[in-house]
Amino acid sequence: MTKPYETNLDQVPANYQPLTPLGLLSRAATVHPNHTAVIHGDWRCTYQQFYARCCRLAGALSRRGIGPGDTVAILAPNVPAHLEAHYGVPMTGAILNAINTRLDSATVRFILEHGNAKVLFADREFSSLVKESLDKINHPLLVIDIDDPLADSGELIGSIDYENFILEGADHYPLKEPKNEWQAITLNYTSGTTGNPKGVVYHHRGALLNALGNVLAWNMPRQPVYLWTLPMFHCNGWCFTWSLSAVAGTHVCLRHVDPSAVYNAILDHHVTHFCGAPIVLNMLAGNPPKTDERPSHVVEVMTAGAPPPPSVITAAEEIGLHVTHVYGLTETYGPAVVCEWHSEWDDQPKNMRASLKARQGVRYPVLESLSVRDPVTMQPVPADGQTMGEVMMQGNTVMKGYLNNPKETEQAFQNDWFHSGDLGVVHENGYLELKDRSKDIIISGGENISTIEVETVLYQHPEIVEAAVVSTPDQHWGEVPCAFIALKPGTEVTSQSIIDFCRDRLAHFKVPKQIVFGNLPKTSTGKIQKYILRKRAKAD
Repeated sequence: MTKPYETNLDQVPANYQPLTPLGLLSRAATVHPNHTAVIHGDWRCTYQQFYARCCRLAGALSRRGIGPGDTVAILAPNVPAHLEAHYGVPMTGAILNAINTRLDSATVRFILEHGNAKVLFADREFSSLVKESLDKINHPLLVIDIDDPLADSGELIGSIDYENFILEGADHYPLKEPKNEWQAITLNYTSGTTGNPKGVVYHHRGALLNALGNVLAWNMPRQPVYLWTLPMFHCNGWCFTWSLSAVAGTHVCLRHVDPSAVYNAILDHHVTHFCGAPIVLNMLAGNPPKTDERPSHVVEVMTAGAPPPPSVITAAEEIGLHVTHVYGLTETYGPAVVCEWHSEWDDQPKNMRASLKARQGVRYPVLESLSVRDPVTMQPVPADGQTMGEVMMQGNTVMKGYLNNPKETEQAFQNDWFHSGDLGVVHENGYLELKDRSKDIIISGGENISTIEVETVLYQHPEIVEAAVVSTPDQHWGEVPCAFIALKPGTEVTSQSIIDFCRDRLAHFKVPKQIVFGNLPKTSTGKIQKYILRKRAKAD
């Protein structure tokens, strides 16, 4: 039997093009050529100029032999070059690897080697970190300096600076559309549950869909003004590096986040939107502006990370910030779940509204499926707000997998679902609420900290017999590492000496902020009972 809807109705260039976020910029440059695309200090750039700069970057990379399948890394704060890399690098068919600037040199070296980066764009503020990271690296690497005029430290260590480098390209570049939308676009590293980072691979299809999903989930209007408080290295800025082009928004770059800089930017540029971990909300609510310095308009804030306490949401909204709570992982291109608001909730008391807003919510418009299931039976848990299960997802905004790590990829995709490792409940209205993290990851100020990595360092101390690391609540960072330690009999070690020992071996944000000495509770088989330690840490 013939199938009339499939006969002689094939995919041809006229009716099918691989999905990619790159076309969003060329459209914005065509439709809104003179609209301000990027602000950085006193520097301004229109969409026409922004697109031309990205083309020059792509052309310069191509002249240096960079093309499909190559990795180009960048280690920089939220500066225009970082934003341009999100377009210029994949325009050549290459893959962008944005590296967390807070990592230690050993981890940065691992990432550069594991991802086989051919080029590294490095902001001069991090020149010492880059030099340490490149020591004894196993392959040649072209280092290009980002000589940002607003950087107040560092030196130039590359073979050429960014502005001179992009002069090697032209204002127009023949965009290398992905051969298929499954082609890799970026590489992002997450620590996961082990000390060795895992390379999360994004594809063009997922990048475009989540970029548009952000616009839909946040109800973003045309030409918003977006302040970059969220690091662009975090899941490619949660895909907002591309989202803003869809609505011809203005990017306001910010090297460092502090309350005065955020408030000044909001007033000076009439900022309408920004993203950040709960620590950013804590920082702003704890340092409110004077009444006459507060914005006259409501500023939309998207927050994710460790679930924000209702008190933080309430305090943020009292200073004119309207909070939208989202949840996601590096493996899901950033936000994948949103606490979508219901108008009838407006009549609830303030504390109840904040509690509702603190829930993670429902799936993004571009995520196919969100479920909380028993990881053994794979049966969905009842929507009773009590029964815990593992949060699982399916859809086009789930990563391709982990680079060169088939075992971890297979484990993450067991039974055709992405296993987040996070534990939660489903409320009667279908809204997800996280309760715990089965992977023991600590999210401190939006940064993932592997407890196993910290424990490995602690076990290197000559006087430590046993160590276990869990999270403890922190008013500023949301949560921080707390180390429970058993010492060798007859030895005496101070908490500060343990902290100093860790600071010499770990990125500082991973160092335990609290040390508790004593015997560690164990099961009959000798396994440390971390759930007991978590209760102790929270009680203290």
